[in-house]
Amino acid sequence: MKHIPRKRFGQHFLTDGGIIDAIVRAIAPQPGDAMVEIGPGLAALTQPLVERLGHLAVIELDRDLAARLRGHAQLEVIESDVLKVDFTALAARLTAAKPVAEAAPSLRVVGNLPYNISTPILFHLLEHAAVIVDQHFMLQKEVIDRMVARPATSDYGRLSVMLQWRYAMENVLFVPPESFEPPPRVDSAVVRMVPLPTPPALDARRLGEIVQVAFSQRRKLLRHTLGQWLDAHTFAGTFDTQRRAEEVPVAEYVALAQTVPP
Repeated sequence: MKHIPRKRFGQHFLTDGGIIDAIVRAIAPQPGDAMVEIGPGLAALTQPLVERLGHLAVIELDRDLAARLRGHAQLEVIESDVLKVDFTALAARLTAAKPVAEAAPSLRVVGNLPYNISTPILFHLLEHAAVIVDQHFMLQKEVIDRMVARPATSDYGRLSVMLQWRYAMENVLFVPPESFEPPPRVDSAVVRMVPLPTPPALDARRLGEIVQVAFSQRRKLLRHTLGQWLDAHTFAGTFDTQRRAEEVPVAEYVALAQTVPP
């Protein structure tokens, strides 16, 4: 029976063979890699991945699709909302059978993320970055543009800062709407995200609070927003608030998060 895409799950199934091949080449799966795919759907990307890996874990919320996927002997199907999955525990389990020398939890994550919850998924995975080797995701192109944006550009914002402090990222592939069934109303792209090996030590929640305040009124100078917040938190250091939020590099937001009193 043909599966009808469900709008409530944001389902758009990849059907373009050339794009699928390009994504697999970008991921470069190797036999034995501990990998999990988010939202495998009709297995367009799943099949070429598992052929190269030998085994693949997949996370699928749609129970009908999950039931289909369970018929594949090389797949471990996790029927769940991805936002409820503990990726640290999953990494430990998938790497437990490896030799001791290779047993450190190390997970590769891939997927065609539902457009309606892509940002919450990215922030959920941020909490588990310490056990992740890399992430390759297909997302709305405009979301990826914001993820990789540089300071002093219109795309640079909260998402840019909150991901760039922890990942090196690049836009690796453009994906047009006609590559999907049904075609989405937006352009898509594939992003590669590699956790930084020695990320700065900070309280991610404090960084998030600072960035949220800074970009709450991005057209105003920071003295109207973040400047007042810093005063309220008895910040004794120096920080130029005669700028707009988009003009401040990631490193300066990180430095604030490290020095503002709790």
